[in-house]
Amino acid sequence: MSYLEHRMSVVPTGFRKILALHWPVLLLLAAIAGVGFLMLYSVAGGNAGTWATPQMQRFMVGMFGLFLVAMTPIHVWRNMSFMAYAVALVLLIIVEFFGVQGMGAQRWIDLGFMRLQPSEVMKIALVMVLAAYYDWLPLHRTSRPLWVLVPIIFTIIPVLLVLRQPDLGTSLLLIMGGGAVMFLAGVHWAYFVTVFAAGGGLIYAIFESRGETWQLLKDYQYRRIDTFLDPSSDPLGAGYHISQAKIALGSGGWTGRGFMEGTQSRLNFLPEKHTDFIFTILAEEFGFVGTISLLFLYLLLTIFCIVAAMTMKDRFSSLVTLGISITFFLFFAVNMAMVMGLAPVVGVPLPLVSYGGSSMLILLLGFGVFQSAYVHRPKSKSG
Repeated sequence: MSYLEHRMSVVPTGFRKILALHWPVLLLLAAIAGVGFLMLYSVAGGNAGTWATPQMQRFMVGMFGLFLVAMTPIHVWRNMSFMAYAVALVLLIIVEFFGVQGMGAQRWIDLGFMRLQPSEVMKIALVMVLAAYYDWLPLHRTSRPLWVLVPIIFTIIPVLLVLRQPDLGTSLLLIMGGGAVMFLAGVHWAYFVTVFAAGGGLIYAIFESRGETWQLLKDYQYRRIDTFLDPSSDPLGAGYHISQAKIALGSGGWTGRGFMEGTQSRLNFLPEKHTDFIFTILAEEFGFVGTISLLFLYLLLTIFCIVAAMTMKDRFSSLVTLGISITFFLFFAVNMAMVMGLAPVVGVPLPLVSYGGSSMLILLLGFGVFQSAYVHRPKSKSG
């Protein structure tokens, strides 16, 4: 045993676990959340109590939960994965009958002190249950049709429930997150090629059916597609959000107009400025420099998690870490693509920056699972 290992052996176990945390990831989480606090203070016109202070309180609660999850051995979370998925599924069913409506959707459960969005819980629960499934499944069965069908069912059931809310953005994230875990687990690439080919064929059929007796979509759904492809065709209607977002993105230039000097937010031209479109406020006030800095923090956090996953010896820890990393990546990638007009507006928040309790709390608990896997990974023996 080396001198350092000898000295560490006399340190209390709890303190050793705290020292063993992946501190760069924790610091990056705090830095990204700090950007969110700053932007929420700005969009509220310098009033911290509107959005920034509640968001800070949620972040502190989330970090406390992260530490509790991280201190718990990873095998506990592996054993609880199916229970977490079942609970998330039950919550989605409860939303169907007793959910709170807002902005034309029924997505929340009112807990009194906060509104819980079960679809956010499902994003992490799905990753956990698929990682546990593939940890249990022998490698030689990974690509056999019967065993491929099981994770597809795990994914499709919550997707259908979320689509009924309706929440297309979260449904797509669940599909992409579940598919990513399946791919990383070793499911044969031919399955994914088949899915992409079928998706391409469906898109072609949708466009070809327009105006025909066998038209696949409603007329208003085609108008939404038209607006996505050309927002200027309806600048005061369906294209309003993305048109105003592009104005904010372009007006920031290289260094921005300055903190709390964005006209799009000050004059309330930009809708949902504290949630889905908060990235455009950052772009207007801090310009290209500010946006690329935030993107760098996001990418660095993702890379740290992926590198850490490569050091983990057991299959569950590696898969759950990669799954959480990819889910996080999809969060910010889809939001940024959405506000830049590269993807339809589907209501995906910017992680740790957009205002919202469920998204932040569940995401931090997900990173707590990552920290648990990192802290409790088998250490290499020496001397």
